[in-house]
Amino acid sequence: MPVSLTASLLLQCKLELVVGSPASCMDLELYTADDKFVMKLDSDEALLGSYPIDDGCRIHVIDKSGARIGEYEDVSQVEKYEIPDSEYNKRADSVRSFMKRSKVGKYNEEEMTKKGEEQEQKLTEEKALAEAISTGARCEVRMLGQPTKRGTVMYVGLAEFKPGYWVGVKYDEPLGKNDGSVNGKRYFECKPKYGVFVKPHFVIVGDFPEEDYGLDDEM
Repeated sequence: MPVSLTASLLLQCKLELVVGSPASCMDLELYTADDKFVMKLDSDEALLGSYPIDDGCRIHVIDKSGARIGEYEDVSQVEKYEIPDSEYNKRADSVRSFMKRSKVGKYNEEEMTKKGEEQEQKLTEEKALAEAISTGARCEVRMLGQPTKRGTVMYVGLAEFKPGYWVGVKYDEPLGKNDGSVNGKRYFECKPKYGVFVKPHFVIVGDFPEEDYGLDDEM
């Protein structure tokens, strides 16, 4: 560090850029190599070389600005400008304008109509399958890549957690995911880990006696 610098110049030319606070809000203190306080560097005119600065000494900066660490990096508190939707629609250089011109996503009427029809058809098929399943019936849940699980149908119908028709099953053993409730809404009663909701096409109703895999036995 050049000894021709004054404390004032050190603050303005070096530390102000590093700390981010104005020089007028900072004080300098001199410490020895073993971290003992020596003195304040409080003269704006004295050269650093006039202070007893030896090898290993350090200059400690005290920030009196009141700024908190990370205060200016946290943009969540910054008031942001939001353009009104009516004004945004008028802009020709926006993403929305590009999507409209290119007929992409929801602005492709033909594609959106096709998706709507497909969803309606899927819902109709799910409803027909669901209506063939009665609550209280014994069943097997057969899903690709998973072992077949037996249980009792406890719920059939629409649900709030996801669109479409769902079948709530109480498994014979704790192989499920819930207790018959999802997101605080209860659809049926069962012990934790015995309940599950699956799509109707995974449920096969039949005369399936209860099986005991010993998963409920105490060790």
